[in-house]
Amino acid sequence: MGKLKFKKEIVNDNVNIEVSTPWKILIVDDEPEIHSITKTVLSNFELEGKKLEFLSAYSGKEAIEILKKVPDIAVVLLDVIMETNDAGLIVAHKIREELNNSKIRIILRTGQPGNAPEEEVIIKYRINDYKEKTELTAKKLFSVIVTAIRSYQDLLIIERNKDGLEKIIQSTKSISEERSLKLFAQGVLTQLISMLNFDSNSLIMNNNAISIEKNTNNFSILASTGLFKDTKNFDEITQASKESILNAINENKTGFINDEYIGCFKFNDKTCYIIYVTGCKNISALDKKLTGVFSSNIAIAFNNLALNNEIFDTQKDIIERLGNIVEKRSKEASNHVHRVAEFSYQLARDYGLDERESNLLRMASPMHDVGKIGISDEILLKPGKLTDEEFVIMKKHSSIGYKMLKDSKREIFQAAAIIAYEHHEKFDGSGYPLKKIGKGIHIFGRITAVADVFDALYHKRCYKEAWKIEDIIELFTHETGKHFDPELVNIVFLDLEKYKKIIDSI
Repeated sequence: MGKLKFKKEIVNDNVNIEVSTPWKILIVDDEPEIHSITKTVLSNFELEGKKLEFLSAYSGKEAIEILKKVPDIAVVLLDVIMETNDAGLIVAHKIREELNNSKIRIILRTGQPGNAPEEEVIIKYRINDYKEKTELTAKKLFSVIVTAIRSYQDLLIIERNKDGLEKIIQSTKSISEERSLKLFAQGVLTQLISMLNFDSNSLIMNNNAISIEKNTNNFSILASTGLFKDTKNFDEITQASKESILNAINENKTGFINDEYIGCFKFNDKTCYIIYVTGCKNISALDKKLTGVFSSNIAIAFNNLALNNEIFDTQKDIIERLGNIVEKRSKEASNHVHRVAEFSYQLARDYGLDERESNLLRMASPMHDVGKIGISDEILLKPGKLTDEEFVIMKKHSSIGYKMLKDSKREIFQAAAIIAYEHHEKFDGSGYPLKKIGKGIHIFGRITAVADVFDALYHKRCYKEAWKIEDIIELFTHETGKHFDPELVNIVFLDLEKYKKIIDSI
């Protein structure tokens, strides 16, 4: 094998400098002397404040094992002839084709260039540089390593840029699907931490519903992490942080200021949203650009969410008012629709529905009896038991409510239509108007049926007195599997005091 020769004096081999995140160099050669000389010559190498970390392999097989375990090797100095005449070429092929590592820079070093013609191997094996051992002086080796690491660094930047933009697209899409402002805010923090590789100890999200006066009474903490995790209100933040945030609001600034990032996104003259990040002193220019792109998307998402929330709140208000109108007209117990809504929400969460579905049920359930608008006072307000003929008419309120709501394209009204239609269906199929059976009844209908009956029995109506809780339990026990979904009844019975508290507190 050819020897690696140098034309300048070799420095001391016993250099032990501790560095952080050094450039990793893999030396692959079957001659121990080559390893020793290479490490000695490059012992004082430093590029952008980072030293070198050397890894050694004395065969092609050993090199592949190291490459599989250590993914962030920047450069491999690769001999061709080791355990076989083409061992190095096999390693190069496996790096590119099997390990799919296109970033690592491969420098082929050979003492017998005739066995591996330069033009052929560079193209075929995707080699980045080709050197004969006899021409590699210390100076040339230094230059080769600098060039290789620069190239590796550029590829990392390109990949990070690409990955960062992909994360922005994916994260913006995923968190923008969340309609809850608090969950959306937490999603923003989570994605920003992930994107910028923060230690997650210096982020806070604020909702500001104030005029541009320095009045902090209306600040609301939406989401927070790290040092701010237990922060409940704006006044608990340090004075320096408060001043930074208020100045950003008043001057309408968004960006990196000293070691802080402040994103100020105004929705209207009185409302804005704040992303506040500390500990940004060492953020790279690339990360700053990615944060800017992310923030631009988030600003749009915040505005869209705020607009959606306004629409949603308007729909909610309409539904509650209609529910109250029906409640007052039928002289039902006051706040019946509100108690059914809260009872239904809690039961939905305990059943396993997610926050969005559960909240949708809570918003829509006050409309469960909206069809009673179409029932005459003579029947609706009758104090005694209805005749069979009257009951047939009364049952039509389910279909009337459904027809009133079904053509709306709004999700909340579609949910309300389902509830109005199916909350009188029974688990055994004996209900109305569709005589659906078991899980064929929409879960919103099954949950509302439990909530509606439980609250109706618990409170006084024009045609009956309030029931004792013991009698309600007895009825639900008897009707489990008949009128009611057994799983839902079981959930209520397992934590009866919680559900009783809901209908006692409203």
